[in-house]
Amino acid sequence: MQQIVVVGAGVSGLTSAVCLAEAGWPVRVWAAAMPHQTTSVVAGAVWAPPQPAERAAQTLGWTEHSLGVFRELADDPDTGVRMAPALAVGELGESEADSPAARLIPDLRPADPSDVPNGFGTGFRAIMPMIDMPRYLDYLTRRLAAAGCEVEVRPVRSLAEAADAAPIVVNCAGLGAGALTGDDTVRPLFGQHVILTNPGLRQLFIEMNRGPEWTCFFPHPQRVVCGGISIPGRWDTTADPDVTERILRDCRRIEPRLREAEVIEVLTGLRPDRPSVRVEAEPLGRARCVHNYGHSGNGVTLSWGCARDVVRLVGAGAR
Repeated sequence: MQQIVVVGAGVSGLTSAVCLAEAGWPVRVWAAAMPHQTTSVVAGAVWAPPQPAERAAQTLGWTEHSLGVFRELADDPDTGVRMAPALAVGELGESEADSPAARLIPDLRPADPSDVPNGFGTGFRAIMPMIDMPRYLDYLTRRLAAAGCEVEVRPVRSLAEAADAAPIVVNCAGLGAGALTGDDTVRPLFGQHVILTNPGLRQLFIEMNRGPEWTCFFPHPQRVVCGGISIPGRWDTTADPDVTERILRDCRRIEPRLREAEVIEVLTGLRPDRPSVRVEAEPLGRARCVHNYGHSGNGVTLSWGCARDVVRLVGAGAR
């Protein structure tokens, strides 16, 4: 079988490489940074169906496939994945609550009004996959190694450079994919999280709104990831102290037990935004490139579904 170079070692790159290697393809992963230095490690992270304006049916398929995989992974504590109780509040109309995307959410049901914090009109309860990203990236790296592939720190200046080493290139470069492909629709979405010690929380909380800031917290065994904010077009990754204070204020108002939790660190990252996710193949000189980028804040949610399509596209081109 033909050699493949996967560009990128975030969640999309690692998942694509795992699926390809386990399907029998000889795979190399070239990355500008190791998994723990990627944007993926900063994620909350929770599987949650997006509401895309474009390619809705395809996105729904990716989301559903990923849910099935995460439910299986939750049976193994070493993966960092668990099915967690969730409380979601905020702007979710009746049509959205009954949408095909919402119907994927396990055990989705209205919350008792007494459980909805003050200031929010509606609430829903569910059971959702929650992913402790440092542990999960380690799991993917181990699984990749077991399939015979290691991550190489090798920044790629052009996709043609990767094509010189392999006849098939899989582009999972995240935000860097914009420069590699000349795709000017790719832009950064600045995000910031405050990491606290966990005082014993298990239920995740997320506010749904269409604004640039919202309240959320994701409790993992050793820490709670609190957010959130999304600023389009900002490349500066310097943490904003005012944002930190707002995150702490809002999360502690919702969950009083967080008032005594200690701040471990403040993390920032740039999500790779694009009007729609790009999963498609095209010629690359004498080689062939399969693109898998532009996931915005949904990289974890879409990861296994997109990786499945990467394997399909690679196989279709090799026949």
